[in-house]
Amino acid sequence: MQTPILDERTLSELDHIRLARLTRHDAAAATRGESTRLEALLDDAELVSPRAVPPDVVTMHSQVLLVDVGSGRRSKVTLCYPSDADPAIGFVSVLSPIGAALLGVRVGAIARWRTPTGQEAAAEVVALLSQPEASGDYTR
Repeated sequence: MQTPILDERTLSELDHIRLARLTRHDAAAATRGESTRLEALLDDAELVSPRAVPPDVVTMHSQVLLVDVGSGRRSKVTLCYPSDADPAIGFVSVLSPIGAALLGVRVGAIARWRTPTGQEAAAEVVALLSQPEASGDYTR
């Protein structure tokens, strides 16, 4: 199986609008540099209507099964907005390094990011356990 290129991202128009607004208004994240990667992603992503989002693309509120490339450890995370983030239970903010790395990638892709300690991390997106658009929820 060919691994998709990391920079190929697909976003719903609704996620794009909400995230663009978030990066403009989240001054705290901007001063910490957290929104920089997300802003670049928003500039380069392919935009589609929520109804046209492929069912294998990570969107906001998607629950994703990951396998760490180095250790083989499996984990489940849900991509969310900063106000809903709780990493201890698997809710990762889109402004976090892992959240920005996951947004818009397809199942089979290798997401890469730097941890808060500066280490490189990578995980394969092996399954999308839930995605709002695939469930018919086009407004979430």
